[in-house]
Amino acid sequence: MTQPFSSDPQIEPNLAPHLNRPTHNQLKNIIISKVGDDLANIERALHDNLNPHLDLVSEIAGHLLFSGGKRLRPLLMVLSAKLCNYNEDFAVKFSTIFEYLHAATLLHDDVVDKAWVRRGKPAAHSYWSVPKVVLTGDFLLARSLSLAAQTGIPEIIDIMANITEEMSQGEIEQMEQKGRVDLTESKYLKIIERKTAILIQGACKSGAIVAHKNNRSFNVSSDPYKKELFNKKEEALAKYGYHLGIAFQMADDLLDYTGDVTALGKNPGADIKEGKLTLPLIYSLSKADDEDRALMEDIINNCITDQDNRADSEGWFNLILDKIDKYQGIKYTELQAQNHVKEAKKSLEVFDDCEAKDILMMLADYSITRKV
Repeated sequence: MTQPFSSDPQIEPNLAPHLNRPTHNQLKNIIISKVGDDLANIERALHDNLNPHLDLVSEIAGHLLFSGGKRLRPLLMVLSAKLCNYNEDFAVKFSTIFEYLHAATLLHDDVVDKAWVRRGKPAAHSYWSVPKVVLTGDFLLARSLSLAAQTGIPEIIDIMANITEEMSQGEIEQMEQKGRVDLTESKYLKIIERKTAILIQGACKSGAIVAHKNNRSFNVSSDPYKKELFNKKEEALAKYGYHLGIAFQMADDLLDYTGDVTALGKNPGADIKEGKLTLPLIYSLSKADDEDRALMEDIINNCITDQDNRADSEGWFNLILDKIDKYQGIKYTELQAQNHVKEAKKSLEVFDDCEAKDILMMLADYSITRKV
């Protein structure tokens, strides 16, 4: 699943047409109008389920948790459950598992990456000591695992255990690959599968599991046909989540080159400064001639070794952008993300048309049109 769709597609300027496609803001407004109640319920559940023993933990966790996140992961679980004909508070309560785990990884990531801005405001470790922030991340991880256990569903516990293992390995692998100009596309895909897609996939798959485990009219054990249907729906939502997660991360990586500083809440080019090579740069390096590749490698190495002296930061970033544009790294990444969106939407064909399916289809499109 981690291989690129095409090793070397012919990239044309009009390969990624946006004609007849809703804009980012249009999609966002339509989606919010349809999921407003779900988001409000998720927000309440995030507050209700936090229940820490120390006010400081609540304060640090809340600094990130309630700072404007999209709530994509819990929303996906709730929508996936609805798609499987289940719409009860149980799904909302336990959807918070995925937001707590996501927040835990962000707290840890900002410390590891020495990132000082998150969602447009100072990162948690700007206000509190690193040990306190790391331990708060540990608390959120523990809270997510505790909630998974409270579901009483072994499959959910297995999913969470697998997610935590894979995400940890993804972070370690990304650290190992920092500054590696020979990083391949397949290795990059494996990293983002572990770092991003596995969590989104788990949220979608868990929605199906929760729906079928708690729907009294659905007795899998006594009906082989229903069991087969359940397996198909679970696999379909897992596939949807995987491809959505890959597309989402590719779009995120694109924003580091194309995003607006005001919308992003941070300066573009942060990935290169941290030594992270993402697909636009990986592809461009693979296509560059010897002279351009040497220039790009020098810029990457200088960014890593010269952390405190970047008087010409805009100059080096523009040079990188010129080379990425020359070798069509952004267009290639857009194409790959679009292919993953197509696969995500295709996986939902097993489901009958309904509002939950429509929203999931729109979320797939939104994943590559978003600006933040």
